[in-house]
Amino acid sequence: MAAKQPPPLMKKHSQTDLVSRLKTRKILGILGVGGEDDDGEVHRSKISQVLGNEIKFTVREPLGLRVWQFVSAVLFSGIAIMALAFPDQLYDAVFDGAQVTSKTPIRLYGGALLSISLIMWNALYTAEKVIIRWTLLTEACYFGVQFLVVTATLAETGLMSLGILLLLVSRLLFVAISIYYYYQVGRRPKKA
Repeated sequence: MAAKQPPPLMKKHSQTDLVSRLKTRKILGILGVGGEDDDGEVHRSKISQVLGNEIKFTVREPLGLRVWQFVSAVLFSGIAIMALAFPDQLYDAVFDGAQVTSKTPIRLYGGALLSISLIMWNALYTAEKVIIRWTLLTEACYFGVQFLVVTATLAETGLMSLGILLLLVSRLLFVAISIYYYYQVGRRPKKA
C-alpha cells in the first residue's frame, strides 16, 4: 500500500501574510499588548510586547533602604523581647526610676511589638513595592503614635528625664526616616 504524499509546501502570498499580521495585532490589542502601555512606554518589538519589560517590575531601591529595614526589625525585636522578659527594666530605662504599677500592659506592648517585628522581618526579604511601602508606613505610624503618647504622659505626670528626651528625639528621627523611604520607594522611575 502506498503512503499518501503530503501536499507540496506553498509559499504564503503577501496578502495572506498581511491578514495574518492584522489578526495577530488584533489579538494582541485585545490582550492589552501593543502601542503605549500605562507608563507611556512604546515597545520596539512584538516579543517585548508579549513578554513584557522585566525592568519595569523591579523596584529601584533607595540607598540604605535594606539597612533601615534591618535596623528596624532588630529594634522592634529587641524592645519586644525586653518588654516581654524584663518589663521593670524597660519602664525604668524610659521613665527613670518611676515605679511600675502593673507589668501586664508592658508585656502586652511587647507582644504587639513582637508581632510588628515579624512583619518587619518578612518585609526585609520581599521585593514587592507595595509590601515595602506598607511596612514603612506602619513604622512611621507606630513611631508617631509613640511620640504622641509619651508626650501626653509627660504632660500628665510632669516627669522629665534624659531617657524620655532621647526617646522623643529618636522617635521623631525614625518617623522622618520611614516617611523618606516610603516616598522614595513610591516614586516612579525616571525614563532614560
